Amino acid sequence: MSKLLYGVEDKPPVLTSIVLAAQHLLAALGGIIAVPLVVGGALKLPADQVVALINAALLGSGIVTFIQCRGVGPIGIRLPCVMGTSFAFVGAAISVGLSGGVPAILGSSLVGSLVMIVGSFFMPQIRKLFPHAVTGTVVTMIGLSLVPVALNWAADSFGPNPNDPGNLAIAAFVLVTVIALVQFGKGIVSASAVVLGILIGYIVCLALGMISFEQVEKASVFALPQPFHFGMTFPIAGIVAMSIAFMVTIVETTGSFMALGAATETKITGKRLSAGILCDGVGSALASVVSAPPVSTFAQNVGVVSLTGIASRFVVAITGVMLILAGLFPKVGALIVTIPKPVLGGAGLMMFSMIISAGIGMLSRVEQTKRNSLIIAVAVGCGLAVTVKPELLSKMPHFIQEVFHSGITMGALVAVVLNLVLPGREIADEEEHEEEAAPQLARETA
Repeated sequence: MSKLLYGVEDKPPVLTSIVLAAQHLLAALGGIIAVPLVVGGALKLPADQVVALINAALLGSGIVTFIQCRGVGPIGIRLPCVMGTSFAFVGAAISVGLSGGVPAILGSSLVGSLVMIVGSFFMPQIRKLFPHAVTGTVVTMIGLSLVPVALNWAADSFGPNPNDPGNLAIAAFVLVTVIALVQFGKGIVSASAVVLGILIGYIVCLALGMISFEQVEKASVFALPQPFHFGMTFPIAGIVAMSIAFMVTIVETTGSFMALGAATETKITGKRLSAGILCDGVGSALASVVSAPPVSTFAQNVGVVSLTGIASRFVVAITGVMLILAGLFPKVGALIVTIPKPVLGGAGLMMFSMIISAGIGMLSRVEQTKRNSLIIAVAVGCGLAVTVKPELLSKMPHFIQEVFHSGITMGALVAVVLNLVLPGREIADEEEHEEEAAPQLARETA
């Protein structure tokens, strides 16, 4: 029996959809603006250029989110995906930017996106490397890797008062509020628990005088897209670095799609993976043109689906429209940025923990053999190692750091390799997935 309130193809009422879409917007916004802020700070860009990067990132994320959810021909996985910039690109972007500036980052991203576009045609073969034991491990690792992000938000680790007990109290208050709304709320109240929890936490912080509207006052009302605003250059070293980052992102995005499949009760076939990865690649090329960093599927929004039971891709398509508006109307984005990090941390901890729960549920259905236990234990252990102690790789060659810095990528690669080398190799049954997914795919193409 389905646990979803709205399935992938369901269309909730318009007002309900807008409220539900806002949850995904709030869950993703911090991650979308974080990369331009980090890269801009590392390159010591002027404030106006950082603002231009942020607006472009919101616009690019919105356009590609809409395409990924609704689909355009063979492009788009047609699931509730929110797109944003993965931190897998940050290291490469900074190294390229320090030598060639933003034009080199954008040019290298444009060429590097071909790696993802070409790779999308091999996803049916890659899908066979993800049997249930590997998929469950990757989904669990996604949740475990995101929990530290929520904890940093909760403690406001990078703010003026990191680890202040007041920050933790606000995060705990929001967490308890979301739990209460999910458990005891009915209908739209339960379904919109995340956005309601954040709204209540925001009001509390406003009453405590913790929110400043200085950024909102400074932001312009309207800003047109600026294609090729920074220009483009194509350094060979930069193209190589970004191409490696795109290869890493293919692994991360595959894991995110697997997690989304579990959350939306949808079979993820090789064909469907191809459509999703192709959208990531084409979307990243488009993002470069509008002067935005490359994009990939955000795993944190899988937690919203798992928590609320709202799997409608049409709801998240509205999130894409909201992101576009935030990019076109900077005051909107600036207002959302005023949400205190501890408020996001409380809600984020709940959402990301739900991904862990989904992964554990998948692993509970895996046959409990010595072989599967080894794959799960070693992959999760290695993934947690670089998540909890990222400095482990600080003395390693730059290529190794680029590939293995993410706990998601480390866990996924270790699980895939162990499944290949240990006796009794498992291969995901693609034909079975295709058969089970056929009715839904037929509805989508009708």
